[in-house]
Amino acid sequence: MSKFNRNSKNLFKNNQGHIAYKMSLIDRLIIEVLSCFFGEDKFYGNNSSEIINDIRAVCKIDPAFIANLAIYARKEMHLRSISHVLVSELAKSPLGKRYARETINEVIERVDDMSEILVYYLNEFGKPIPNSVKKGIADKLLTFDEYSLAKYNGDKEVKLRDILCLVHPKAKNQEQSNMFKRLLEGNLRTPTTWQTKLSAQGNTKESWEQLIENNNLGYMALLRNLRNIVKANPRNLDKVYEMLANKERVIKSKQLPFRFYTAFSVLYRENFGSSKLYDALETSIKHSTNNVTKLKGKTFVSADVSGSMTFPISANSEITSADIAVLMMAMANYICEDAITSTFDIRFKLRPIASTNGIISNALSIPVTGGGTDITLPIKYLLDNNIYVDRIIILSDNEINRGYQSTCQEYVEEYKKKINQKVWVHGIDMQGYGTQQFYGEQINIIAGWSERTLEFISTVEEGLGNLRSKIENYYFKEQGNYENSTG
Repeated sequence: MSKFNRNSKNLFKNNQGHIAYKMSLIDRLIIEVLSCFFGEDKFYGNNSSEIINDIRAVCKIDPAFIANLAIYARKEMHLRSISHVLVSELAKSPLGKRYARETINEVIERVDDMSEILVYYLNEFGKPIPNSVKKGIADKLLTFDEYSLAKYNGDKEVKLRDILCLVHPKAKNQEQSNMFKRLLEGNLRTPTTWQTKLSAQGNTKESWEQLIENNNLGYMALLRNLRNIVKANPRNLDKVYEMLANKERVIKSKQLPFRFYTAFSVLYRENFGSSKLYDALETSIKHSTNNVTKLKGKTFVSADVSGSMTFPISANSEITSADIAVLMMAMANYICEDAITSTFDIRFKLRPIASTNGIISNALSIPVTGGGTDITLPIKYLLDNNIYVDRIIILSDNEINRGYQSTCQEYVEEYKKKINQKVWVHGIDMQGYGTQQFYGEQINIIAGWSERTLEFISTVEEGLGNLRSKIENYYFKEQGNYENSTG
């Protein structure tokens, strides 16, 4: 939760030159990181340099926070690249070195995380590599089996054998020592993966049937190849649907909700698949949302579908911030006891959806219109129609450019005076440009593209802490305990 004082020092101009509230350094960094695919352009330019500047500034005053943020981003929000940046900057910082080794160990979940951390560090800072980085990677390297090493032993900028020579892990036993020897000699046992299978036998019906039958498809691979699988029409296609809808697989996969949305929308647009397929994807996203605490009372949700929200979130994706906003609105609607759903650009539009409908199909039914941005419109609608709600959820990049000369908070204050003085306003930032339209008591500013973001709505309302306090205490609870850590 971000709180702002009522004084002109906090007033700022957003990218469109309109009045907004400037966030504190740490609050701004949280929003920047959790709404970030690092290195990707945004509608208002590439802000990677701003994120790096903020990371370095926080490293100087609170390196433990950077360590916690890196681990939180990787484990809870499943963001890879930005966690690599955070831990590399932490290792370079004189005050951050004490946390780097342990943070690296927590951030590395896949074998290729190691090489990507080293690539960022070398490209940004060059040699030498700090001992904290070497030790952290060596610790983690000892935890991977031969299958994992062989699976990611590709033609990387920093190869696995180079990493092994750099960090010199001490093998736990002779078997592991032999495995490292095979890695150095280029003789790791080739694993059977969907990539090797298709490479050897081609993208055929028979290949997919064997991969499915032998359980050689991980959940991410299943989602990524769903179109090809459905098109091939293997005889065991029903098993694919069972795998997709399996609750344990869904939770273990740590897929961001928009991955299900993307798979669904691609197949839907191309007229592939039957009701079993779409039911399986709907079941999957509901499994990922079912653990979120239900929101009691009446909730008003509004998603920004303006032009600045229609920029792809990455160069390799067609998904936009607006797509994610309407999907998260559909997810919020699913967990609400009672909800009013709507969209805005320079026009406001009610978008009624039933909570018993599919989450993805509800999201796909909501048009993304583009155009200018006026965040006051949802609040004005509630005021003009004297509608009582317990909470307001706004999903936006906060880049207002129409409709008023001050901040949206004025309309919130009017709503509190006239209708509900205890109303909560939850601003979910979709892009992290560093400005906000709301401030003060009963205001909760959060960011992210997963169900974890929605969890903080009930958490904050119940007085159990906000996003910042969650991150501050996520792993390194007390900075003083780590004063003597080596690196």
